Amino acid sequence: MNRKSISSVLAVSVLSLSLGSQLFAAGAGFGDLQGVKDAGKIDALKSEGLLKGVSATTFHPNSVLTNAQGIQLIAGGLQLSLAAITFEAGKVPTAHDLFPAIDNKAWYAEAFVNASFNGVDIPKSIDPTAKMTKEAYVSSLMQALEKTGNLPMIKVAPQPLPDEDQITPEYQGAIQRALSRGLVSLDEGGKFNPKSEITRAEAAVMLYDGIEYLKELSDAPAPDSNGQPAE
Repeated sequence: MNRKSISSVLAVSVLSLSLGSQLFAAGAGFGDLQGVKDAGKIDALKSEGLLKGVSATTFHPNSVLTNAQGIQLIAGGLQLSLAAITFEAGKVPTAHDLFPAIDNKAWYAEAFVNASFNGVDIPKSIDPTAKMTKEAYVSSLMQALEKTGNLPMIKVAPQPLPDEDQITPEYQGAIQRALSRGLVSLDEGGKFNPKSEITRAEAAVMLYDGIEYLKELSDAPAPDSNGQPAE
């Protein structure tokens, strides 16, 4: 097992231990989650230091997610870092080197660097202040989960979607894999709604579910020589 694989396994183990018994744990959660679906999942992420709000007590769950917030959410929640990555001459590229619109002093600058070097394909021309679409968030989250969990790339039969023609081509693969793994849901009409905006709460819950998915995989028995789960 190489260094990156070991780091991936350790990351999943840490996340598993962090969230395993914390879903309904008592403690100082966000004070503005009343009536928010799956609020317990959001507070669970906060209690383990995997999620930050607008302040220590507010999350603004109904605010629309921005690109900066989305990448920070993913990088922080999955604890992405550069610890297992070696750079030539020891020089680590800055956020501004990678993404011209990002100031290196911005609160989200480090998250963009960490995400970029941990499997998340972020457009070089990204505007961190722009609203993040559902398709962009799901794609970024899926790529980060696959890297963190060292998940094998799977070939899936694309699920027919009524609004498939609205999906940006480079996001299609990650979205289809997310659907196949049960990490995203469709609306009542079976649509994905790729260009729709998502709230901070929706994004956080999706992150929690992704971490739980990695936890379940790490707890599953290894397959036998025939590819069947061991009893």
